[in-house]
Amino acid sequence: MGKTGDLSNFARGMVVGARRAGLSISQSAQLLGFSRTTISRVYKEWCEKGKTSSMRQSCGRKCLVDARGQRRMGRLIQADRRATLTEITTRYNRGMQQSICEATTRTTLRRMGYNSRRPHRVPLISTTNRKKRLQFAQAHQNWTVEDWKNVAWSDESRFLLRHSNGRVRIWRKQNENMDPSCLITTVQASGGGVMVWGMFSWHTLGPLVPIGHRLNATGYLSIVSDHVHPFMTTMYPSSDGYFQQDNAPCHKVRIISNWFLEHDNEFTVLKWPPQSPDLNPIEHLWNVVEWELRALDVHPTNLHQLQDAILSIWANISKECFQHLVESMPRRIKAVLKAKGGQTPY
Repeated sequence: MGKTGDLSNFARGMVVGARRAGLSISQSAQLLGFSRTTISRVYKEWCEKGKTSSMRQSCGRKCLVDARGQRRMGRLIQADRRATLTEITTRYNRGMQQSICEATTRTTLRRMGYNSRRPHRVPLISTTNRKKRLQFAQAHQNWTVEDWKNVAWSDESRFLLRHSNGRVRIWRKQNENMDPSCLITTVQASGGGVMVWGMFSWHTLGPLVPIGHRLNATGYLSIVSDHVHPFMTTMYPSSDGYFQQDNAPCHKVRIISNWFLEHDNEFTVLKWPPQSPDLNPIEHLWNVVEWELRALDVHPTNLHQLQDAILSIWANISKECFQHLVESMPRRIKAVLKAKGGQTPY
């Protein structure tokens, strides 16, 4: 404590305060725990210069990237979110009198609030479908949770034995997760695995049906007659239920449309906007199944084991889990309205 520069501004103020209160150098040193020399020097500086602040903030190595340099680096990030640290450093150094290293680039980006993250994957939404999503949200913006309890949700999903690690990364700030430049659009995946069809409502989980091949109109007709119909008539005996399905080709063929028309006195098919998995809470149940599969101590090694694991996980999803998802529907609708039909965080 022999150097006055080692003291914080608060400690220096305490020294001056003690001396001004009439304490001697020895008493001040004993009270504050500093040496007599430190007490003397701090008080002398205050008497001569009238300051208690330390000058140490002006010491040390000057920052290589000033405010102007940070703006330049920010423009580089905005121009290419997927640029690597090496690429950012190289581009920054072009035309600069003083070059920087990758470590400086990393430190500067973190100071600016940027971190390297994996981008959110969202469906590619066309202009036409944005309008349809917005229209759907506007039509249902006054629906309450009680209204959404009358909807039975359905979807198909494929689970693979092996997964891509998806190593694409982008630079973004904490609040930029849904910025269009920080997203990766996806299309429906194909490949080996187990495909299933499932449905649920706020009241209960419905059936989960393994599909041995790509779902076509004939197979889907069997599903709606064998599974959708008994579920809807049992859960909504007053014919006030809504059945949700997406716009997959096999859902829109004439034999399916005719079947639903024949049963429109028992339940209503919800008119669903295209490219809207973020509005369908069953998508989150697929995520639950996926997470549980990856958390298994013994991973499935063939399709039969994978199918058994999927069916078991589905059957054990908690009631609180799927009810909470349905209860989120008003918030999802608000998110679509806020995004004007565009992507949402769901």
